[in-house]
Amino acid sequence: MEVPVGCEHYSRGCELRAPCCGKFYICRLCHDNQETHKMDRFKVTQVQCLKCKRIQKAQQTCEHCNSIFGDYYCDICHLYDKDKKQYHCDGCGICRIGPKEQFEHCTKCNLCLPLSFTGNHKCIENVSRQDCPICLEDIHTSRVGARVLPCGHLLHSTCYEDMLKQGYRCPLCMRSALDMSRTWDQLDEEVAQTPMPPEYQNMNVHILCNDCSARSTVSFHILGMKCNSCKSYNTTQEGKPPSQTRTE
Repeated sequence: MEVPVGCEHYSRGCELRAPCCGKFYICRLCHDNQETHKMDRFKVTQVQCLKCKRIQKAQQTCEHCNSIFGDYYCDICHLYDKDKKQYHCDGCGICRIGPKEQFEHCTKCNLCLPLSFTGNHKCIENVSRQDCPICLEDIHTSRVGARVLPCGHLLHSTCYEDMLKQGYRCPLCMRSALDMSRTWDQLDEEVAQTPMPPEYQNMNVHILCNDCSARSTVSFHILGMKCNSCKSYNTTQEGKPPSQTRTE
């Protein structure tokens, strides 16, 4: 049976009785948008069928008219929705979009990650419990997917796309958030074709690489200074300005 469209957030055939105020809302997000307090989805015990209006215990099918409240139902989160291959993750404590067999919970990151990330990502303890550094909103329970950066930090996928319109670095640690090798090759050519004025030639500066954390002493160039270790141009000048570090 087709599930009635419940609200802008979820497709479902029932309303939830909020345990905090006793009011009926299609979902916790609708509740939170209207009330001055948050709804605890885990404490929901009653729902109201949208078709026959019967108030009953939280379950997947109406006990009166047999309407299906949701193709997917979790009796822990009390999540009703159309089928998106969801599954409940005990480690995360909430439901995730699957399929389940394609994900594994990382106990250190405290997050479900694709199997391709197993042993192939940088762990940051409880990283999913931190707010998105761009929009400053919750990541763990957000309906917007999370993007795992090479440095291990998380952003909302939408915030990640917005970030790429402005730059290429993680807003927390400043490491490159994507493969910049082609850009560095192009910058090599531009540096080679752009000689510095005589007063800046043979002038060295100390730099710190944001990508590999190595420190180098390199020739100053207005277009960028290249890390001697990993060859990245994602570097920051340290110490004295160029005019005070000239070598004869």
